Amino acid sequence: MNPFSASRRPDGAIVISGAGSGIGAALARCYAQPGQLFLLLGRRQAALAQVASELRQAGAEVELATVDVRDSAALQRIASDFARRRGPVALLIANAGISVGSAAELPEDCAIFAEVISTNLLGMHYSISAFLPYLPALAQVVGIGSVAGFRGLPGAAAYAASKAGVAVYLESLRLDLRARRISVTCIAPGFIDTPMTAENPYPMPWLMDVQRAAQQMRRSIDRRRRFVVLPWQMACLSLLLRIMPSFLYERLWPQRLASKPRRSDSFSTKE
Repeated sequence: MNPFSASRRPDGAIVISGAGSGIGAALARCYAQPGQLFLLLGRRQAALAQVASELRQAGAEVELATVDVRDSAALQRIASDFARRRGPVALLIANAGISVGSAAELPEDCAIFAEVISTNLLGMHYSISAFLPYLPALAQVVGIGSVAGFRGLPGAAAYAASKAGVAVYLESLRLDLRARRISVTCIAPGFIDTPMTAENPYPMPWLMDVQRAAQQMRRSIDRRRRFVVLPWQMACLSLLLRIMPSFLYERLWPQRLASKPRRSDSFSTKE
């Protein structure tokens, strides 16, 4: 028997960042049941309220907090206040992130790099570190990465770098938390049908329905798997790409390739 199985997860709240839409909202729906306490984090109050309404219809208790995950101090205040009033956190899902095109060679894209990496990587660390003091033994941390973090991608240097950082950060965190008996799961999805991928102007093979993807994620989370790639087709392709020599990998990409828009209003995909 796995000593860290879901059946042994302690009683406590489920905290999800980026919970207003997409994967965060879908995972919240997967875990909704009578009496389950949630804390939903996100930037858009109206979107959070809509998700909260769905969870309450399933019998869950829900609290909301509007916050930008780049604001470490605000996250620490929210975590401290929530734990003081409602007790420990059993499951923390760090999901908030943005995706926007970027060109590594353009100085004017420095602001995009700062925005993407500070949200996707630092924002994950700020979210996790704020709540870690309130996670008991056998609790679980989940971070949402991406297959984009496995190799460099044209037109997505900032996003790919941020997700590569997420994978290594979560592995490091797993090692650091062994003594506390807190497990860490990294989920690296391929293309999921969410508002974030709606702007992609290129083909998205094996595009998954977000609720179906969330159900698969929940099964992996409950089994406390360390690293998960989905769907399975993307897992196989990713394995091949990771071991492919660089000179072959570079030949896969045309010199001109459609990428996510670089314009500033692309940040509308942010949670």
